[in-house]
Amino acid sequence: MPTTPTAIPDVQSTADLRKVAIDKVGVKQVMYPLTLKTKDGGQQTTIATVNMYVSLPDHQKGTHMSRFLEVLNTYAKPLSPSCFGVVAREIRERLNAEEAHLEVSFPYFIEKKAPVTGAPGLMDYKVTFRASCNSHDDFVMTVRAPATSLCPCSKEISDYGAHNQRCEIEAAVRFEGTMWIEDLVEHLESSASCEVYAVLKRPDEKFITEKAFNNPKFVEDIVRDLAVALNADQRVHWYSISSENFESIHNHSAYAQITRDKRAG
Repeated sequence: MPTTPTAIPDVQSTADLRKVAIDKVGVKQVMYPLTLKTKDGGQQTTIATVNMYVSLPDHQKGTHMSRFLEVLNTYAKPLSPSCFGVVAREIRERLNAEEAHLEVSFPYFIEKKAPVTGAPGLMDYKVTFRASCNSHDDFVMTVRAPATSLCPCSKEISDYGAHNQRCEIEAAVRFEGTMWIEDLVEHLESSASCEVYAVLKRPDEKFITEKAFNNPKFVEDIVRDLAVALNADQRVHWYSISSENFESIHNHSAYAQITRDKRAG
């Protein structure tokens, strides 16, 4: 006689007596291929780090971790921005949650030509897409770009020269319509003393050194100029921007940050 299989208990769905709700619970650091359309009409494939979460009510002991991966492998073939909302909504439904969150972080590569010689090189930018789903859908694009800043104070008080440093400028935006990663990179780099490049010959190095010297900026100047650019971009309705300048003559960084909701006036 065949034996009846023993039912496997669903421990995660049992009651929790502590009555403490959890804002986010899920899986992190899932490596997954990502396919993106590029502004020039091409396509780029990269490797993304995917985090997926749901909210958990105070009465439920745990969430079902395997369902996150089931959803990802069902609705993300391939993983692309067009499926982010679908994945977030399906996670919310499959785990019977009030809120669901999808975070996709990856390096994005743009070919840049050196400013004088035109020598080509690939620049990498750190990008994160965040999609969430509760009573409404939300999407935020974050891009971080390296750049150069030159200190206005150092230039003013020195008999010759001025200290400069690398900086990382970041913008997280909510927007309407189409906004390419390349568009946000352009805003970020334009706010610095000078952008940086992957490949530079001596004429290029002379050009960017002199450009930075003629365009000195405090960290405050960088975020203010970036805010002006995003205020003028009609696609953007919310932004959170920052710059961290890695000081060359101090053992600390300089930092500035602005968050604005343009719809709030």
